[in-house]
Amino acid sequence: MLIQNKTGLTPASFILNGIPGLEDMHIWISFPFCSMYVVAMVGNCGLLYLIRYEDSLHRPMYYFLAMLSLTDLVMCSSTIPKALCIFWFHLKEISLNECLVQMFFVHTFTGMESGVLMLMALDRYVAICYPLRYSTILTNPIIAKVGFVTFLRGVLLIIPFTFLTKRLPYCKGNIILHTYCDHMSVAKLSCGNIKVNAIYGLMVALLIGGFDILCITISYTMILRAVVNLSSADARQKAFSTCTAHICAIVFSYSPAFFSFFSHRFGGHTIPPSCHIIMANIYVLLPPTMNPVVYGVKTKQIRECVMRILSGSKDGKSHSI
Repeated sequence: MLIQNKTGLTPASFILNGIPGLEDMHIWISFPFCSMYVVAMVGNCGLLYLIRYEDSLHRPMYYFLAMLSLTDLVMCSSTIPKALCIFWFHLKEISLNECLVQMFFVHTFTGMESGVLMLMALDRYVAICYPLRYSTILTNPIIAKVGFVTFLRGVLLIIPFTFLTKRLPYCKGNIILHTYCDHMSVAKLSCGNIKVNAIYGLMVALLIGGFDILCITISYTMILRAVVNLSSADARQKAFSTCTAHICAIVFSYSPAFFSFFSHRFGGHTIPPSCHIIMANIYVLLPPTMNPVVYGVKTKQIRECVMRILSGSKDGKSHSI
């Protein structure tokens, strides 16, 4: 249904078409999507429970991990339930306002994901390079402030997406070749000038992703220099081991993001649309699924807390690192 207004044709709703070219396989694709979503929900809720109630996890590193878990929960829950409705029940329609809200949440919290990973890199830098001042530098008020600023950055940079998208006239139909409302996927349905949308989208990607990657790179360069200068091989190994889970989280988050970014700009005519859509879903689903698994396996304190709960122990006293 289209509504005529002063700027042209504005759809009352859009149709999310799912994964183009693979419509007959939607039911099969839904199973790994659903399984990963369940793992993401259980894993991240479990991490939040542990961090909330275990005294040994009341430390800066785990507060940042709680931020990451909250971000992951919102990020995947903004997209996957709707995708599963498309795959299972063919509920493809989404209103204009619902589409804009989904777009806002998806892009805000993918930006938040990048920001929290950057904060966690700074946390590792302080912990390794200034261990004696770690608890005095990263106090609870400081952690709350930098977390809020990271969230606010995402909100302020993403809000214009909704206005830039809503102002456009749409006369190329209302079928979105995607499982969720991505900014440029919606904008490409417009018969108006979307140059501003494309330029602003690229600028936001550089402001968020570029800045965060730069900070992560600088942090790990300083960490590497500090670790190399340690006299003991055991101390070097222990220092590196505290960064392993975070490095894995960075790989899980940025790898699909880089693929989507570069393939859209340099491989748009050679890579099939279905591959773009699958990778876009992996981008919002893989980090929430793998982050709690990696941190649960690689972090001694979390393993100990899980084992203590499974064994029925009530002891929640702090453990040394």
